[in-house]
Amino acid sequence: MHEIESGDPAADHEIEMFPKRSDVNVPQHRYPHCLVWCPLPIISWIFPPIGHVGIADSKGIIYDFAGPYYIGEDSMAFGWPTKYHQVDLNLVGDADMWDHGVWEANAEYKRRVHNLCCDNCHSHVAHAFNAMRYKGKSNWNMYSVGWFIFMHGRYTG
Repeated sequence: MHEIESGDPAADHEIEMFPKRSDVNVPQHRYPHCLVWCPLPIISWIFPPIGHVGIADSKGIIYDFAGPYYIGEDSMAFGWPTKYHQVDLNLVGDADMWDHGVWEANAEYKRRVHNLCCDNCHSHVAHAFNAMRYKGKSNWNMYSVGWFIFMHGRYTG
């Protein structure tokens, strides 16, 4: 067992049993306040930056606009994430503001028809980013979201 600064073994055990809310847990598919990405069959093989994106709430539950009037919850349309980017909540405010943005995007996109070219999973995430004013911006779009995950995402494996 390792040395504990506080000298309280019970406190150390509690920390190990109950990880911080913001810990990414790839085997359990939990990505708190993350943008997540997975490849699209054939399309991503030809043009790697293109893929399917989702957004996770502060508890790590993933939501993705997977089809007309449908928001997937904890089951992405094309498989589990292979890339993710965990957002610094200070760029949003706090976990409640993050969750409100995710909730607002989900509520809006449950009423929309999915269109591969102009109203898709990337647009869903952009709507969430705009609702929470991520990085102080409200002009996120499907292209900026795609570029963001391509540049900042890290692989899960």
